[in-house]
Amino acid sequence: MLYQIHEWQRAILGPLSYFAQASARVLADQTNPLSHLPGAQRAAAGYELMYRLGKEYEKPEFGIHSVMAHGQRIAIVEQPALELPFCQLKRFKRFSDDQDTIEKMKNDPAVLVVAPLSGHHATLLRDTVRSLLSDHKVYITDWTDARMVPADQGAFHLDDYVAYIEQFIRHIGARKVHVISVCQPTVPVLAAISLMAARGEETPLSMTMMGGPIEPRSNPTGVNNLATTQPLSWFKGNVIHTVPANYPGHGREVYPGFLQHAGFVAMNPSRHMNSHWDFYLNLMRGDLEDAQAHRKFYDEYNAVLDMPAEYYLDTINTVFQQFLLPRGLWDVNGERVKPSAIKDTALLTVEGELDDISGLGQTEAAHDLCSGIPANHRSHKVIEGAGHYGIFSGRRWRETVYPQVRDFIRRFNEA
Repeated sequence: MLYQIHEWQRAILGPLSYFAQASARVLADQTNPLSHLPGAQRAAAGYELMYRLGKEYEKPEFGIHSVMAHGQRIAIVEQPALELPFCQLKRFKRFSDDQDTIEKMKNDPAVLVVAPLSGHHATLLRDTVRSLLSDHKVYITDWTDARMVPADQGAFHLDDYVAYIEQFIRHIGARKVHVISVCQPTVPVLAAISLMAARGEETPLSMTMMGGPIEPRSNPTGVNNLATTQPLSWFKGNVIHTVPANYPGHGREVYPGFLQHAGFVAMNPSRHMNSHWDFYLNLMRGDLEDAQAHRKFYDEYNAVLDMPAEYYLDTINTVFQQFLLPRGLWDVNGERVKPSAIKDTALLTVEGELDDISGLGQTEAAHDLCSGIPANHRSHKVIEGAGHYGIFSGRRWRETVYPQVRDFIRRFNEA
């Protein structure tokens, strides 16, 4: 009933939220005489805060329409490359009317960015994609909100996630693509490439793994501790709910996005409270630039998706409780995952010095597992002063991490 209660609450708050939005706009509009009444600016700020606390946050757009590449401004168009029930493989197609630029772009490496399926949408990697587009052909996994997938499409397990990654790699062309996985997908990506290698299939030219739980027992964080201090039955009984009838996926069991969001906020409630208070004060002072930065951040942060229950519980059990990958005991659809089988894929691991989600050493552990990759085809980077998000977004990503990722990919771009 919790999901249904949440929907009733959303239905009640919806009209109030949009009344608050309209009131804020009326009182903030300097052409409206009401905006000049005493206390109007304070009331407008309060109404907008009320609106943003009560509104429904939809999936954001990537909004990448152009980038600089090879010294020219080029156009970007999002295109579906492959559509599966739980994920769309999306390509950011680059266009130019300069023939020299077109020829250079044809020779750029292709990159598959595997986005996390852990609460937020793939748009969280917008900064990652924008940087990569300057020097690469870019694909990304755009995971579907599970509440939007009809129940007759069946379940989605961690094994299915691995199979999706294999299918995407084959679709692009294994010896044409470099795979970048950020956080959660480092584990299924390593499994997918390991299985392909063990079967004798071609594997990607390189794999870059950033801030992921390859070995969660190394420097465990609060996220790791939560998964190990509660039995799997606790997660089944407390965070798994059924999608109500007003969504295409009604009847499907999921880990709802609104519960995930509550967990994100609960990790640091004072920070979010202070951020909203600062937003209110910025509106009061007329500091529109800082207020807009707040809107931009929370439009992304508050937009969450439902995860399939089977996939979520598999991940808790396989990755964080039984540690099957580093123990060499993980079987995917009856096949043993053997990272040592990988021979022809270069490996780069990236960790943030201050990462509080995947602790230092958790991603680096991939090097011990991938013993079949020659030492001169492997590299590990620790980014000083960077937290979890800093290794794939923001100034540190653009100025410190990305140049190293770009150079590593270029080094191994010839099959």
